[in-house]
Amino acid sequence: MPMVFRRLLSRWLPLLRFRGSREYWEHRYRLGGDSGDGSYGRPALYKAEVLNGFVAEHDVVDVIEFGCGDGHQLCLARYRNYFGLDVSSEAIERCRHRFAADPSRRFALVDDYAGEQADLALSLDVLFHLVEDSVYDRYLDRLFAATRRFVVLYTTSTNDPPRRLAHVRHRPVEQDVAVRFPDFERMGDVENALPPPVQFSGELATRFFFYRRKCTAGT
Repeated sequence: MPMVFRRLLSRWLPLLRFRGSREYWEHRYRLGGDSGDGSYGRPALYKAEVLNGFVAEHDVVDVIEFGCGDGHQLCLARYRNYFGLDVSSEAIERCRHRFAADPSRRFALVDDYAGEQADLALSLDVLFHLVEDSVYDRYLDRLFAATRRFVVLYTTSTNDPPRRLAHVRHRPVEQDVAVRFPDFERMGDVENALPPPVQFSGELATRFFFYRRKCTAGT
């Protein structure tokens, strides 16, 4: 089967019998699909440049990511230690195979997460794929509890969300974080220094949001 056709099949076939965000991604990876356009090409290079610079500037020792996907974005990362989690067992197996020779990279299913923390908790292109309220709420709670210092989101954020695809739901992420996690503050200086977004989900910009614990504001 041609690669282009297989990619299209892996993306759209799961939507024909969509039953939830977890099942969609598990099915997509099992059909040979990947993590999506945001983990490849120019968007991937853009994210890597921003994150590698941030990690170096703030002397981040370890990174934990919720939604590591197939690991392609991680190939561009310069992290000293990394722990990636995902809902898809197929994605985790791909990552373990891809980074088998690198002991600084480890992976696990989200169901096996045991409260580990890191300097930086990372979420890239995940939040707008969490269509269920309970899944979205639990994901944010876990993400912000998993950091000792920083949280970085790469997502859309809107108070007037369009809904066209079953596996995509845009939300007011900025507002939700501000209300639910008062111990964190936006790092506006970092965000303002970034170049414009390079990727859009529909007509909405997918961009970085940087947060830090208020007690470590001097770091």
